[in-house]
Amino acid sequence: MNFHYNKHLKTKARNLRINSTIAERVIWNDLLRKRNLLGFKFLRQRPIDNFIVDFFCKELLLVIEIDGFTHEN
Repeated sequence: MNFHYNKHLKTKARNLRINSTIAERVIWNDLLRKRNLLGFKFLRQRPIDNFIVDFFCKELLLVIEIDGFTHEN
């Protein structure tokens, strides 16, 4: 499976990283940052196709969406 990086959403993804929710910050800092979860590398606010996902692990082909209802379209 191929996850297409959407460079057109790069600026919006950067803004979402800067203005992340409390839940996203807790998950990132306590669990996913610096390969803390079983050594897997996660990226946050990753533009994939026409979406920006909260967390993405390429090795596992795993997307984690913490609080999708809070993001605007």
